[in-house]
Amino acid sequence: MKIYKTILAYLFIIVFAAACNEGIDPITKVDPGADATAPIVTIKFPVEGTKIQVPEILATINIQFEATDDIELKTVSVLMDNVEIMNFSGFKDYRRALIDSSYNKVSTGAHTLTIRATDLEGKVTNKSVTFEKMPPYTPIYPGEIFYMPFDGDYVEKISLKTATKVGNPGFAGESLKGLNAYKGATDSYLTFPAAGLKNTEFTAAFWYKANASPDRAGLISISPAGEDRTKGLRFFREGSATSQRFKLNVGTGTGETWNDGGLVNVAANAWVHLAFTVSQTTCVVYVNGAAVASVPSSTIDWTGCDNISIASGAPNFAYWDHKSDRSFFDELRIFNKELTSTEIQNIIQSDSPYVAKYNGEVFYMPFDGNNKEKITNKDATIVGSPGFADGKVGKAYAGAAGSYLTFPTTGLKSASFSAVFWTKINATPDRGGLLVMGPPDLVNPLLQNNRTKGFRFFREGSATAQIFKLNVGNGTADTWFDGGVAATVNPATADWVHMAFTISGTECAVYINGEVAKQGAYAGVDWTGCDILSIMSGAPRFTEWNHLSDLSLMDELRIFNKSLTQAEIQTILNAEK
Repeated sequence: MKIYKTILAYLFIIVFAAACNEGIDPITKVDPGADATAPIVTIKFPVEGTKIQVPEILATINIQFEATDDIELKTVSVLMDNVEIMNFSGFKDYRRALIDSSYNKVSTGAHTLTIRATDLEGKVTNKSVTFEKMPPYTPIYPGEIFYMPFDGDYVEKISLKTATKVGNPGFAGESLKGLNAYKGATDSYLTFPAAGLKNTEFTAAFWYKANASPDRAGLISISPAGEDRTKGLRFFREGSATSQRFKLNVGTGTGETWNDGGLVNVAANAWVHLAFTVSQTTCVVYVNGAAVASVPSSTIDWTGCDNISIASGAPNFAYWDHKSDRSFFDELRIFNKELTSTEIQNIIQSDSPYVAKYNGEVFYMPFDGNNKEKITNKDATIVGSPGFADGKVGKAYAGAAGSYLTFPTTGLKSASFSAVFWTKINATPDRGGLLVMGPPDLVNPLLQNNRTKGFRFFREGSATAQIFKLNVGNGTADTWFDGGVAATVNPATADWVHMAFTISGTECAVYINGEVAKQGAYAGVDWTGCDILSIMSGAPRFTEWNHLSDLSLMDELRIFNKSLTQAEIQTILNAEK
């Protein structure tokens, strides 16, 4: 009976199997074809240029990559500086390996990571990236207590603590400096403990590329809970799609200080450097290193200010819709002191050193709240008390009685020479020196009028007509390029005027608004004894005829070691209109 039952069971299984296979084609082996190509490797992390900064002597890196082959992978090796640290084989998906693995012995220094994939026929593909394990960050500026570069993470580099994410902020895929920048998102921002950041003096400085939608947002907020502006500080923006005003509010304990800051053209879609300082007497807002607004204040009251919010006013300054900012942020630094304008300019220069924009450009002074020459990053020497005013581009030099700048002529004296700048004329006094590179007058030291060397560019005339003149010395004599009627400008009606002059071994020329005002033959300039450039005065080397300090405005001064063509001058003019 037992044998009978067993036979029936086997018959049932056979019938059932046949029924299940009814209507299904049998499996047929398919020839995969020829192994035509080598494997393909994609490294997802680290990316080229990644920097790891941790306090440990040996760091851990998370290695992520994908290897594929048209037929079948045999092995995949991971090499660090040409030494194998991992090896993979026996892949479940024989054509694809998706690897995410950690390696915990990365020493300080630069490294090359190589992924080597081999297929069954022995074809090999190597893909490499370089990255660096850096020593712990050391503050590079006096008073620096917080630094967040946003290079693919939200780590504060001095404490090596990671900020808390709210929502879904991201990264821009571009930066002013480094590998990446913070990219804001709706209802998203970062928070970080404010302990250690709350001092009697405070400065924050960072790079910013605005997204003007929404039309207002919080940028930096250290504020207590509730609508309490008598404590902490709030830095935010308001405006339109083309222009945003950046404002600062500071709580003093019993009251608040408002600084209405300055405007930024956000339609330009350019990186802008923003900074604000708070001391026991003053709070100042800076745009691109220029102080755009300064107001009296008193010591900050930090009561109840537990966290800093980055890229939003939330959670404690979200009223008035100063909520999340969708803009880009880069290189955020906080200081326990009030930075000076010069210190802020040094940060800007270090982060984004000026590169000559035009062929032959050897000197550029934009006067954006300081008198720094951008190519050498050196400050001019100030005589008297010149100031600043709204310029053709940003801020401009504002002349004052008995005031001017001097700068060493090292690197400026060449066989061919050009200078270009903008001016807004103040016809009082009725004459003034603009640019002078001349020698001292040893014969008449009280008069100073040795015109046999260098050049003198100046103006003279009346309240309604000023003539711009160039005088150049060849070593034994001087030549005049007076401009004549074509060089006459009416200060009563003229706005910004573009000036230029060129000196070569064959001719000199004076240009006004890109057009030739005077041009003539010239054999060449002699620079003997011309050791200083005077800006906005004839003093100290060209004073006999009262071509002294000019009370006009000057902006965007550039000097070249070549004789510019008219087309080149017009290109510069049009770029700055």
